[in-house]
Amino acid sequence: MKQKRLLLLGGLRYLLPVIEAAHKQGYYVITCDYIPNNIAHKYSDEYHNVSIIDKETVLALAHELQIDGIMSFAVDPGVVTAAYVQEQMGLPAFGPYESVCILQNKDKFRNFLTQHGFNVPRAKGFSSIEEALDETYWYSWPVIVKPTDAAGSKGVTRVNSLEDLEPALKHAFEHSISKRVIVEEFIEKQGYSSDTDSFSVNGELKFVSYSAQRFDDDAANPYTPSAYSWPSTFTIEQKTELTSELQRLLKLLRMHTSIYNIETRIGSNGKPYIMEVSPRGGGNRLAEMLHFATGVDLITNAVRAAVGDEIEKIEQRAYCGHWAEVILHADRDGRFKSLAIDEKIYQAHVVQTDLWVKENNKVSAFKGANDAIGTLVLKFDSESELEQTLAHQKDWLTVELK
Repeated sequence: MKQKRLLLLGGLRYLLPVIEAAHKQGYYVITCDYIPNNIAHKYSDEYHNVSIIDKETVLALAHELQIDGIMSFAVDPGVVTAAYVQEQMGLPAFGPYESVCILQNKDKFRNFLTQHGFNVPRAKGFSSIEEALDETYWYSWPVIVKPTDAAGSKGVTRVNSLEDLEPALKHAFEHSISKRVIVEEFIEKQGYSSDTDSFSVNGELKFVSYSAQRFDDDAANPYTPSAYSWPSTFTIEQKTELTSELQRLLKLLRMHTSIYNIETRIGSNGKPYIMEVSPRGGGNRLAEMLHFATGVDLITNAVRAAVGDEIEKIEQRAYCGHWAEVILHADRDGRFKSLAIDEKIYQAHVVQTDLWVKENNKVSAFKGANDAIGTLVLKFDSESELEQTLAHQKDWLTVELK
């Protein structure tokens, strides 16, 4: 039997468990991007230096390599390219290319949600700073300014007044691939917002999760997630309504079999909001955390789906305890010295420490997900124990710099 060939777009650390899962399934793994030194290329079977946003060049490479499937796991810029190649080559697909383009563009996505009666913040996309500044009459402060096509909180700013709008627009444009930004009503949230992964089979949601997404107010960018925990703070009724709306969205877009990174929140007005849906695994090891917490293996099923193999054991399962992931990061630019964890916390709750830097490595202030230096996986017996520990994180966890 011919060995199936899987093309992965990108080379980030988050691809390592994907490559491992694919190898366990017996697949031949090819990675590509324009950064040969990215860590994932050391673990794939083959690497090609091709930009993942160049659809036609990636398509030509895919034809040349005679691939059986393509993914852009945890790598947002490659998702549209992957969908394009899937459609052009008749490969197993997340969903229609047109639908993926809607999901991957914040401007188009907000318009689609509005047209189909979903709860959605007021928003509008712009192609220039001047255009955005000309339409300030409809803004209700505060607003969020962000690129329409970037992930990992890059280029995102909360703006509280008109005088701070222009710098935020400049910042967003700098991080936009298509040079288009969106200005969006800021939805004050009730409890914690959610950012986690889910899975559909033939368009039917078979596994849905919600998390409590947390932020470091002292970070260089306080809108970059710094921790997650499971279960979420949503009520059963809120989760039921969100799941129903997510299923309605996938049906409208005619999506197929895929893992999704989904961001949701409950507004202070009590309404549930779908903020982002992307047919890829999330960064920050979210699918791995769900494997810890539920035993459901989203990553293996995502790679099987990508090459057209049958899905195995995707089902809704309860959380086994209370779980948290801390995104390790530095408060400022500098050189890494050490990671200090209180021994009592370490012995009682730390399941895994995944540190990506060594002593004397350069580290950056936490402005985006790419500034993370590692993760901690923690388990607790109760919600109160988890909340107490995360609330006093700076008392037991220190990233020391030289």
